[in-house]
Amino acid sequence: MNNQTSMPEFLLLGFSDIWELQILHFTAFLVVYLTALIGNLLIIIVVAFDRQLHTPMYFFLVNLAFLDLCYISVTVPKSMANSLMDSRTISFSGCVTQLFLVVTFAITELALLTVMAYDRYVAICHPLHYRMLMNRGRCAQMAAGAWLSSMMCAVIHTGNTFRLRFCHSNMVGQLFCNIPQLLKLSCGDTRVNDIVMLVLGSLSAVSCFVFMFVSYIHIFFTVMRIPSNRGRYKAFSTCLPHLIVFCLFLGSSTLTYMGPRSKSSKALDLVVAIFYSIVPPTVNPIIYSLRNNEIRGALRKFLITHQPGPICIRWI
Repeated sequence: MNNQTSMPEFLLLGFSDIWELQILHFTAFLVVYLTALIGNLLIIIVVAFDRQLHTPMYFFLVNLAFLDLCYISVTVPKSMANSLMDSRTISFSGCVTQLFLVVTFAITELALLTVMAYDRYVAICHPLHYRMLMNRGRCAQMAAGAWLSSMMCAVIHTGNTFRLRFCHSNMVGQLFCNIPQLLKLSCGDTRVNDIVMLVLGSLSAVSCFVFMFVSYIHIFFTVMRIPSNRGRYKAFSTCLPHLIVFCLFLGSSTLTYMGPRSKSSKALDLVVAIFYSIVPPTVNPIIYSLRNNEIRGALRKFLITHQPGPICIRWI
């Protein structure tokens, strides 16, 4: 058994053994990846270009866009490369790195969505104190806190996972390395892992959910006191998509990391993993940008300003 504990590499879940379906998987993921890449890059460029968007709300939006770029780049390109090259392997060190980054970006996504809810709460419920409560220093502290706390949790989860011996198999039943699938491969006692994952996961999920819920309760009652229908619609239109994205992300990630492993199926695990690792980076730019008049206006201004001028040809 000891000879089987050293895993030089793992095998990720393949989309299909049929070459045509592998190309279909590569093409579909390429479209999704390019959509996420272009959408999030546009947000970063437009906000950086337009000084009128240098506000706390767009500061957190840029952080979220950068996070989504990193998040989807950890999983999708590797899956695309495996389909294109008809390979499923990932090295042991690659699996460790991928797991660490996936956990870091997942927890940071949850934390940033919660911070953005607090930003909307202050903007709607305390507009006169908004600049004082959401100054540059405080925004930077909240963003840094989200990133650093997520990295600390990722270090704990990664170290706790790879201290185990893997001897059952090297087949990871997922498109990328994640904790529940790796625990299934362990031949050791995983009770400590389950407890740590349950405690840290519950602490993160419950605290973010309660904070989000309380913020939106205050926002709801404040918005209902707005006399004009247009004002209420504008406030709700900026908050409801954010709440939907948060609930979908929290629900799918909670089901993955804290759901019963014995009752989970590969198909369900695959769908849920796509919901929390691929869907948010792809739909976030659409939800937060295409429905935002300020972003659309800044994008039009950016495109007009950076339009190539007429080409003058001189004949010599």
